[in-house]
Amino acid sequence: MTATATEVAPIQIPTQAIDDSGTWVARAASGDRHAFEHVYRTHLNRVYSLCVRMTGDRSRAEELTQDVFVRAWEKLPTFRGESAFSTWLHRLTVNVVLNERRVDGRERGRTVSSDEDDESAAPAGSTAQPMHAEKMDLERAIARLPRGARKVFVLHDVEGFTHEEIGSMLGVTAGGCKAQLHRARLLLREALRR
Repeated sequence: MTATATEVAPIQIPTQAIDDSGTWVARAASGDRHAFEHVYRTHLNRVYSLCVRMTGDRSRAEELTQDVFVRAWEKLPTFRGESAFSTWLHRLTVNVVLNERRVDGRERGRTVSSDEDDESAAPAGSTAQPMHAEKMDLERAIARLPRGARKVFVLHDVEGFTHEEIGSMLGVTAGGCKAQLHRARLLLREALRR
C-alpha cells in the first residue's frame, strides 16, 4: 500500500506544480497577479530576444520587453485562445516594437527612415572599430544592418513571417520586403566574410 501511495504522489505533485499553460493564462486574464508573474517568467526570454533582434539595441529591448508585458497585462482579457498564447504574445511583441518605430519616425518628422541615416547610425553599445572575423558574430552583424533591412530580415528569416505578412505589418509591398531581405542577406554575407 505504501508503494502505491509513493507511486501516485510523484505524479500528482508535478501536475499541481507545473500547471497547464492555458490555465496560467486563464488565471492571469482573470486578474491573478501570481499567475501573470508565472506567465511573465515563462515568456520573458523569448520576448526579450525578439526585441533585441528587431531593435539591435539591448537597453531599448529591455524597455520594450517591459512595454510588451504591460500591454499584455492590459490586453490579456481579450485573448480568445484561438491560437497558442505564445503566438499571441509574439504578435503583440512585434506590434509593440513596430509601433515604437512609427512613433520614433513621427517624432523625427518622417514615417519611414532612410537607409543613409541607418547606415551612419551605429547601434547602441557598438564600437566604431572595423569588424574582424574573430570578433564578428551573427548577432552583431544583424544589429549593424540598416533599420529597414534588419526588421525584414528578423521578421522573415528569424521569425518566419511571409513577405505578405511583413508587408502588411510595415506598410510596404511584398516586393519591397523581398528587396530589403535580399539587401540584408548581401550585407550580412559581406560582414561575415570580413
